[in-house]
Amino acid sequence: MKLHRRQFLAGLPAVAVIGACGSARGADERVIQMLLQPIRDKHELPALAGAIVTTEGIVARAAVGVRKAGTSVAVTADDLWHLGSNTKAMTATLAAMAVEAGKLRWDSKVMEVFPKAAGLKGSALAAVTLTQLLSHRSGLPANLKWRGLKDRAAVLKMATGSKMLSAPGEKFLYSNLGFVVAGHMIEEVMSGVWEDLMRERLFKPLQMRDAGFGGTGTIGAIDQPWPHVASGNPAPKNGAGTDNPAVIGPAGTVHATLEAWGRFVADHLAGARGAGKLLKPALYAHLHTARPGETYAYGWGMTKRAWGGGEVLTHTGSNTMNHSVAWLAPLRGFAVLACTNRGGADAAKACDAAAAALISEHTKA
Repeated sequence: MKLHRRQFLAGLPAVAVIGACGSARGADERVIQMLLQPIRDKHELPALAGAIVTTEGIVARAAVGVRKAGTSVAVTADDLWHLGSNTKAMTATLAAMAVEAGKLRWDSKVMEVFPKAAGLKGSALAAVTLTQLLSHRSGLPANLKWRGLKDRAAVLKMATGSKMLSAPGEKFLYSNLGFVVAGHMIEEVMSGVWEDLMRERLFKPLQMRDAGFGGTGTIGAIDQPWPHVASGNPAPKNGAGTDNPAVIGPAGTVHATLEAWGRFVADHLAGARGAGKLLKPALYAHLHTARPGETYAYGWGMTKRAWGGGEVLTHTGSNTMNHSVAWLAPLRGFAVLACTNRGGADAAKACDAAAAALISEHTKA
């Protein structure tokens, strides 16, 4: 199982903006359910959830459908959703904390952080910088054979021996491996395991109480959204272990409720306006800025949309059994989130359609 290598920029249409920003404060759960239900039906999803977020947090959210196809167990707005590669923006934020603390620089090289790592000296990976890892310009391949790698030190060792696909900094090559190496750099300089650092440095200060790692639900119980493969059939198992191996965490193993994810997104919206809780304003600006002529910053894809007033941030995530998408409009102070417990192309199209519907709802006069 691998994180989906789908294009990080979702196929959201250019939604027309009627008003500057939103009516969403008046949108209740029923209104959002009415937007989501026909999309869920059209794409034959088990469940579909969505939310509208502002700098203050979630202002509207809902979920429709069932936790597991073939059952009548309904999803709720408080259920957990696997976020896949939407984890990457969180790892980049944790990296910015290390930079702010003076433990890393954006141009810190892998060799500087791991001077004693076996085989690293003289390898192409040695000169790769934190920025290159977090912007997919390291030259590393997308993935490794993750199974059997017991920790991120083992990932670094295998990455050191992997063939680089390009020279560092030469071109954009989406790489989950790059984010795992970056996560290991953070672990080294902050003296902690990535998961623990995420809990203490992100989840706790943002009060993301319902955020964690891996697959969701109690094994065999339909107490959270059950994962479904691209065909729409339920995966054979659920639970924490029904996911990519834990070592891939910095690239995409976070799960969260809409409320918890919304708190992270709200902080980035607020941070773009100088009012974030986690970082100084200059660091949010750095995370939200791609190099000239490029469309990927630090865990965020970047493009322009009229409904966002110009530049917007986005990312998709999938572990092949779930799908999620986020669209942030920092200039207008709002974002939309969509999640489903199914992988594949239909799930991606449904999440894009849900995001478009939520944007229209928020921006209508």
